[in-house]
Amino acid sequence: MKKTYQRIAVKIGSNVLTTAEGLPNTDLMAQLVQQVSQLIHRHKVEVILISSGAVAAGRSLIQLNTKENTVTQRQLLASIGQVKLIQVYGELFKKHRQTCSQILVTKEDFRDRQHYLNMQNCFQGLLKYGIIPIVNENDVVSVTELMFTDNDELAGLVASMMDVDALFILTNVNGLYNGHPEEEHTELIRLVDKQKINLNEIISTKKSGFGRGGMLTKCKNAQKIADLGIAVHIANGHQENVLIDLYQKATSAEELPGTLFLPHPKRPSSIKKWVAHSEGYAKASLIVNEGAKQALLSDKVTSLLPVGLTEVQGSFQKGDIVKIKDAEGSDIGIGMTKYNDTVTRERIGQQGHHPVIHYDHIFLY
Repeated sequence: MKKTYQRIAVKIGSNVLTTAEGLPNTDLMAQLVQQVSQLIHRHKVEVILISSGAVAAGRSLIQLNTKENTVTQRQLLASIGQVKLIQVYGELFKKHRQTCSQILVTKEDFRDRQHYLNMQNCFQGLLKYGIIPIVNENDVVSVTELMFTDNDELAGLVASMMDVDALFILTNVNGLYNGHPEEEHTELIRLVDKQKINLNEIISTKKSGFGRGGMLTKCKNAQKIADLGIAVHIANGHQENVLIDLYQKATSAEELPGTLFLPHPKRPSSIKKWVAHSEGYAKASLIVNEGAKQALLSDKVTSLLPVGLTEVQGSFQKGDIVKIKDAEGSDIGIGMTKYNDTVTRERIGQQGHHPVIHYDHIFLY
């Protein structure tokens, strides 16, 4: 029997929380809130909720001029709708004697290590007092490059930061299929082992209704979280009692709803997890020789030494995130540097120096 989940993150997508007309589905919200409350009160599970739906809630309150700039429309709807969304959640949870809180974040909030730790401390305090954090992207200020790919990326960052046992991703399909879900003979994939499945070959790039990310993005993000030792479930949020089933059947021999991405048996350190999600902030690249590549990818604990470098591309300061690439330009991993680019260039190929990137600060793909 598997270990019981004690802390979970639940991501509810916009395609679950909205109707076909793009308006909030309050009936379904009530069902999910009831299940979350049951997990907390009956099963003593700590729950973090990552919820879309602010733009849809705003759409239910105001009609904007169709000539309005698309980004401006999203900002206005999110600003108005977030108040409505958290109000609905607050009223629904109150019926179950449960207090919730609102946390709005941007991608930049995860970039600075100290800011990251401050945010983590806030989450820990809320959970300590039995309060459900309801997290959403701050769409009012998140535009273009500041945006998450979608709330799956945000959910992954939160799940990793808070060291949850499992991440439940609720969407409008039953899980990952070995072909397009609407095609005949297509089957649901219950378990994903990355050593046996090539996600690029089986996933349709067709996007779901109201979400920004397609299934390929969703699954690649799920695999990244699973590599950090967190079980990731993708399931249909419209399925009756889905959260309770995911929780109870994950600790039994019964067949799970949806698709489970098997977690890596070893969990990395807190700072390694932070590095793993910092790829978008990489300011430069370090090119390594074949010997360094093989050493890094072996089962042995290995830091990146100057002797293994062949080239430095770009500029960076000590403590910046950089990509690690092989001679062909393929990504090996990312890491946080111990030197700036000037010192690193001076030591390329040399022995007898401290690591450019310490093992504890490297995340390998």
